[in-house]
Amino acid sequence: MEMSRLHKVLNTIVWVIIGILGIYILGYGMKGQSFAKAAYACMKALTGSENGLRRAAEKSLYPGLAYMAGDREPSYTLEELLIRKAAGIFPLYSYLDEKEVYETEIESQAAYDRLVEGGAHDENEINEQTGEAFDIAEKMEEENLQAAHEQEQAALQEQEQSGRILGTEYTAEQLADFDFLRNSFYIVENNTDISAEVLNAENLLNRDMRIGQDNSNPQILIYHTHSQEGFVDSVAGDNSTTIVGVGEYLTELLRDEYGYNVIHNTNVYDFIDGELDRNQAYALAEQEVQQILAENPSIEVIIDLHRDGVKEGTHLVTEVNGKPTAQFMFFNGLSYSKRNGVIDYLPNPYIEDNLALSLQLKLASEKYYPGISRKIYLKSLRYNLHLRPKSLLVEAGAQTNTLEEMMNAMEPLAFVLHEVLGGGEIIEE
Repeated sequence: MEMSRLHKVLNTIVWVIIGILGIYILGYGMKGQSFAKAAYACMKALTGSENGLRRAAEKSLYPGLAYMAGDREPSYTLEELLIRKAAGIFPLYSYLDEKEVYETEIESQAAYDRLVEGGAHDENEINEQTGEAFDIAEKMEEENLQAAHEQEQAALQEQEQSGRILGTEYTAEQLADFDFLRNSFYIVENNTDISAEVLNAENLLNRDMRIGQDNSNPQILIYHTHSQEGFVDSVAGDNSTTIVGVGEYLTELLRDEYGYNVIHNTNVYDFIDGELDRNQAYALAEQEVQQILAENPSIEVIIDLHRDGVKEGTHLVTEVNGKPTAQFMFFNGLSYSKRNGVIDYLPNPYIEDNLALSLQLKLASEKYYPGISRKIYLKSLRYNLHLRPKSLLVEAGAQTNTLEEMMNAMEPLAFVLHEVLGGGEIIEE
């Protein structure tokens, strides 16, 4: 009888404890805490001051529980095991926990501000030791490099035999195939994505990218978010041997050869207090570009000219008209996360216009200068491409190219820009 009464008392105590735990966990849930956090707090409260009980439980219960859970070599404490198994019973909580952390640490407005301050929103990856930017697209391109090289050599050989430039013009039927379009012309970074609705060739190619023929006022702005980007033979302290000098040559070509009214902004955004500092380059560039646009509302086209960063053994070069010429790549930011969709705090009403401009330039490059243009690179953030419908970011060559190769690349780049922006017609004074 005494044993039965004792059993009932113990049973009542157990259920009271379970009830208290339930209320405690529910309270944590109402306060916005996760199940795992609540369970952990409860277990800590129960076991923190009961060392003897915990040791006894570990000796008597834990090995059996671990064995039944499939862990043949236990490595967790009792509370850790129970928390892991409790969270496993409620996979929705685990999913919400993970999603909450992702949104909070990666894509909240406050986090984006920290990314801007920390430079992590760069279009390239940053080498923390040197501050240099290195292209993550290169990793995704490596498997295609050999095939692309073989195709390029075959095209060059055929070109030499025929005595004319051989390029490729794609049919509407080919470009209407979303898989063909995406796989043939784009590299899509893992953290973003693009749909057939947005990447619609008919829509993008029907958008008129031509600018006004009146060149009495500024039409094109060229600037450099990363003005300190140099080449294998750049001279320290001489901006004419960096991407700024290359941008000046592109400006001269567009002015003198094709008749555009071009502003070349050579101001510096990535060299602060005598040191290379890209932490706020995009934010600083945006402020000044906005001011230039306010003073020159006639500007229709904005080009942010960069050079890429690649492995030291990579040489982005081809041959155009017998001259060694750096390859270039058009770049788009989509303001879109694969995981959470549209990034609301990075609005860009001109994404499809941006995509139309880069695709039309890519196709012109394929037609007139096969091998000169790498695949268009798509990344998740914005990169100041929201400032005008015809906004363009170009990665020309890399740090392993020579200044001569870079200058040579501006000639075909100016040509395809004119093909798209001017319809191939020379602008009269």
